[in-house]
Amino acid sequence: MSNERTPLMTSGVCGLAVTACGGKSDATPESGSGTPTVDPRKLNTFFGVMVPTILSMFSIVLFLRTGFVVGHAGLLQGLLMVIVAYTIISLTILSICAISTNGAIQGGGAYYMISRSLGPEFGGSIGLMFFLAKVCACGEYVLGLVEAILDIFGSDPESSVSQGVRVLPQGYWYGVLYSSVVLLLCLLVCLVGAKIYSRTSFVILILVTVSLLSIFISSVAVKPRDFIITHKGSGNETLRYNASYTGFSVTTLRNNLGSGYSLDYSTNSVMSFSTVFAVMFTSCTGIMAGANMSGDLKTPSISIPKGTIVAVFYTFAVYVLLFLLVGATCDRTLLIQDYGFLQRINIWSPLVTVGIYCASLSAAMCSMIGASRILHALALDQLFGLPLAPATITSSSGNPWVAVLYTWGLAQLNAVASLVTVFYLLAYAAVDLACLALEWASAPNFRPTFQLFSWHTCLLGIVSCLVMMFVINPIWGYISQALIFHQVRKYLLMLDVRKDHVKFWRPQILLMVANPRSSCQLILFINQLKKGGLYVLGHVQLGDLDSLPSDPVQQQYNFWLRLVDKLGVKAFVDLTLSLSVRQGTQHLLRITGLGGMKPNTLILGFYDSCTPEDFFLQDSAFCDASMELGSEGEYNFGVDLPSLQAHFPPVRHVESPRWLSPEEYVGIISDAIKMNKNVCVGRYFFQLEGEDKDSKVDGSERTIDVWPLNLLQPGSRDYEDVCSLFLLQMACVLNMSNKWRHARMRIFLNVETESSDQGWVVNEETFRELLKKLRIRASIKIVPWDSVVQHHLQPEEEEAKEALSEDFLSAVNSMLMEHSSQAAVRFLYLPRPSPQRSQNRQYLAQVEAVTNSLGPTLLIHGVTPVTSTDL
Repeated sequence: MSNERTPLMTSGVCGLAVTACGGKSDATPESGSGTPTVDPRKLNTFFGVMVPTILSMFSIVLFLRTGFVVGHAGLLQGLLMVIVAYTIISLTILSICAISTNGAIQGGGAYYMISRSLGPEFGGSIGLMFFLAKVCACGEYVLGLVEAILDIFGSDPESSVSQGVRVLPQGYWYGVLYSSVVLLLCLLVCLVGAKIYSRTSFVILILVTVSLLSIFISSVAVKPRDFIITHKGSGNETLRYNASYTGFSVTTLRNNLGSGYSLDYSTNSVMSFSTVFAVMFTSCTGIMAGANMSGDLKTPSISIPKGTIVAVFYTFAVYVLLFLLVGATCDRTLLIQDYGFLQRINIWSPLVTVGIYCASLSAAMCSMIGASRILHALALDQLFGLPLAPATITSSSGNPWVAVLYTWGLAQLNAVASLVTVFYLLAYAAVDLACLALEWASAPNFRPTFQLFSWHTCLLGIVSCLVMMFVINPIWGYISQALIFHQVRKYLLMLDVRKDHVKFWRPQILLMVANPRSSCQLILFINQLKKGGLYVLGHVQLGDLDSLPSDPVQQQYNFWLRLVDKLGVKAFVDLTLSLSVRQGTQHLLRITGLGGMKPNTLILGFYDSCTPEDFFLQDSAFCDASMELGSEGEYNFGVDLPSLQAHFPPVRHVESPRWLSPEEYVGIISDAIKMNKNVCVGRYFFQLEGEDKDSKVDGSERTIDVWPLNLLQPGSRDYEDVCSLFLLQMACVLNMSNKWRHARMRIFLNVETESSDQGWVVNEETFRELLKKLRIRASIKIVPWDSVVQHHLQPEEEEAKEALSEDFLSAVNSMLMEHSSQAAVRFLYLPRPSPQRSQNRQYLAQVEAVTNSLGPTLLIHGVTPVTSTDL
């Protein structure tokens, strides 16, 4: 049964039956050039699994990136990275062991396991991807080896005279030549067959082990040394660093315990936990090197689990010991500024050089022979038809030499691929998925002899691999945007506005922003009011597209989105070009959002002559360039901090021209109400503190004051109209947010105690019952305002009904100051503007007089029902 193999598909591409190089169609797939006369399964656990897996997991990272990890991350975080990385791969190893012990395993390793578990389509796509990953990895290891060779033997490209051992000329085409020579050497070894490869790998493992032993011996034998390390700067200057090898030292160990992320001299970018972890994790992607040799193993179901597990434990121990060694003997400067520091501190530096060369060469050979076995398995299953038909040919000893040539040819053309590790992780996740599918499906024939796994480990393995993909290469985060778009579109179509119910109402806010320099505090505050709803920052750019060469709005989006990032608010941005602010606001109210996610509430800053403050000059996030480099790194989408500051104009001065007239401002409020949008107007929010994302304020020392009565119409005593209830709802929403959840809410009821009608007592009880039904926790304050009402005029002329005396407005303001001067924020009833345009200035002056010097205040006019007393 060991040679039995049933193809997944009986025909190739376009339904054409595929035969291998003219062979008969009824021949067995193994007979590409005749059935092998010698059994190709010759390798045991040690040579076939342990040796290739160990060398693949060491590769070049062991010698050239150990100091990089410990230097930047520190010893504690470095060890944490090792533990986390090995935990992730261990979950996949459990799945590999389970599948490999569930029956006879043929050639193809990971591909064979996945295709026989999840089907030909899934297995074929993953198999091809895994093959390409191996090809790219082969090219990457070869280039790494060539660079290491040129570091020792390469001549100075700026000098015409070669000195000492530096005899190899350098340059692009010379690099191609050297890479081709190394690849040719790998090809010759792999063409002979798996047996010579395993023997060569064993010799390489001995050399690598000797190099490792020399490193551990050197830590005791070599005396402390000082070094001067030089690098070329961004210009022509030379950067010099004083570094030390201290030998075993408690002080050195203590200094290296914590992290010290700084600039990497090779990439010129600031490192972080994720970037260093990504480098560390690349050393763990060789766990399937032994499994890929499944077709050459005598007993794959025994050798793969046993050899892989032993190899992983061995490499884990070596990494931990090496981390401890360099952390206790080398100062941080040496670790960070010199990748090849192990050569400097060795009793005989050529030993480390040999180790680097051997580790790179073995990793390249392992990738080439592993890729050829996967390609051979794909060809045997006839998944890609005629193009891969020659890859089924094998030698008399069973070596798929044509598949090796395919692999060599692609590796010869390959450039370094940054997605190698991601491809590996996808393959590992697919193995976990295959095992999970078999376990969840309760397949009767899924009876692996390896029992140390469960569906929990499979699921954790899948999640871990996916998480690592996004950590290692952010481009996969961009691919995820396509998936998110698909899901969001689907759910937006399901969000039917006709099915809206008042019980599930939430604010969907459009906040109009003229200049964020003076509006940041309001932006942060409104972020607390959205309650999981839509939040959009709107801005109107004045202009006429007919007279402009291009749309000026398009270039502004990145600056606004960068602003949102810096403020840490969960908001969208919508900009428009219009001849007037009023017309542009109408555009945004109509077209912003999609489907059931459209703004239902418009929020404006207050229109007054107050000189605004520049928030960019107060918040360190906008004025500290070092924080920009350290926290954000290069992912600013082309908008750095100086560009962001320069884009938004300075704040308005008292003498500055106004782009918006009072009539137009009040007209915007009227327009929104006509369009059935709730309106809020915020004033003095530049005085509000503690709203930024780094603030620890929870509201325990804050007070929210609510005045639900229309103070500009004393005759109105309705505390339960739509506007009053909307005002209560918004205050309650604020009280539920993170920074206000412990704030005290006070509701003020204005009553005329001297009136002959004592109905206000009944109204108070009714209002308490209402709050109970609405589940609003607040204290009720009764405020007699007889002295205020007496200033209210009752003009006889119809056109003067909107007139209010200055004494009345001043009295209302004094009442608010008396009772709410200590509140953090106040919620007031915003009257509806008069339909007469001539009354707009008067309307605005009245609102300004009432709120004068009051502090952060939100005036609200609600037009939609938002509360429900039903379950």
